[in-house]
Amino acid sequence: MERLSTQDASFIYLENEYNHMSIAALAIFEGPGPAEGKIEKMISSRLDLVPRFRQRLRFVPLDLGLPVWCDDPHFSLRYHIRHTALPTPGSDEQLQLMVGRLMSQQLDRTRPLWELWVVEGLPEGNWGMLLKLHHCVADGVAATDLLGILLDDKRKPPKREPTQWVPERQPSPSQLTASAMAERLRSPGEAFQATRSAIGAPRETARKLRDFIDGLNSFRSSTEHDAESSLNGPVGPHRNWRWHSASLRDIKRIRSTHGGTINDVVLAVITRGFRALLQSRGEPVDDYVVRSLVPVSVRREEEKALVNNRVSAMLAELPVGIADPLENLAAISDQMNEHKEHHQAVPGDALSSLSGLAPPALMAMGSRLFAGMEQHAVQTVTTNVPGPKHTLYAVGRKMLTAFLYVPIAGSVRIGVAMFSYQDTLTFAITGDYDNAPDTDVLCEGIQDGIAELLAAS
Repeated sequence: MERLSTQDASFIYLENEYNHMSIAALAIFEGPGPAEGKIEKMISSRLDLVPRFRQRLRFVPLDLGLPVWCDDPHFSLRYHIRHTALPTPGSDEQLQLMVGRLMSQQLDRTRPLWELWVVEGLPEGNWGMLLKLHHCVADGVAATDLLGILLDDKRKPPKREPTQWVPERQPSPSQLTASAMAERLRSPGEAFQATRSAIGAPRETARKLRDFIDGLNSFRSSTEHDAESSLNGPVGPHRNWRWHSASLRDIKRIRSTHGGTINDVVLAVITRGFRALLQSRGEPVDDYVVRSLVPVSVRREEEKALVNNRVSAMLAELPVGIADPLENLAAISDQMNEHKEHHQAVPGDALSSLSGLAPPALMAMGSRLFAGMEQHAVQTVTTNVPGPKHTLYAVGRKMLTAFLYVPIAGSVRIGVAMFSYQDTLTFAITGDYDNAPDTDVLCEGIQDGIAELLAAS
């Protein structure tokens, strides 16, 4: 058994009939599509590198402990790999609609929490592969690493053969309970050891405490006032999904001309998109900001091979009231520099660690209550995940581009995920199907934002 971390478990507890906490990566490959059984053989030869793919969740009775990963004695690869095709002639719009529908369905918790969809009939004779997995399994960075494990970095890689696997014996409910209680008894001892370490390094401890308090104050001041708009409100169970592809060279050109970082430029063009969206809805944008939760990876070097969640977050105020593209970019760059100076990403990581001291039953109850609350402090989530710079292949076919899917939850109706691969940067937008059907306007606004900054360059 391997117990979920507090952060991993939070994504399980947040899920309900309206909040589907699955992430995904859609990769597009050059045609023709793979022959029957090719994908199954490719994944089968790599299962020993990804233990989670053959493990299912087991819950401790009465939530006396966090859930654990256990081998699935009934694991069947054929269940998890599915094949489908777009109707002729096949278009990007049809593919986006299909992905939206697939991501509107929750994964079966009685089985390993992943699916892989092979989609044929794409434009220009290409085919796609959608890897869908629960957020409790991995964050965006870990999922990208996972994509690198499943795919090849050569068109003709060395042959790999599947290894024999025998599932470990399943724990009984009483064993799950006993293990959880024993772990809770060990927690005070671990806390005592951590306290001893802190006392032994007073300067380092004081610095960390100062950074935490500074970041907490910065985070709190950003959410003191609610921002009312149509971007917040109840969400339904269905999703729509749109994307826009941009040249990474264009983004770098904008950055080199006007300063800031790649992420600053990305947030600036997303701001332009939200400005267009709100104006199309007839809502005021003057002096208005869209607050975005920006996930920040806190994965240490030694944790890069782990498939789990290691993420904190910052709050970015997207100044949609600024019409001038250069003023907009400068405002975002100044804001991001201030957040880094005040360590705003620290509290999320620290609070996540501290929450592990709370009784699991209380944590589960709190997460479920939070999932049903309506809030107006945050309007969207924007995540930027760097992908591989080298070419990837599946069954000898080159990967042309890829898009990420970010889930939405609570009262956030729109989320944006960016992914870079070689010379391309993709923007993929998740929207609530009923309350945010116009995310194509956001896509067009992002496209216009890039064009305006390039013209100013």
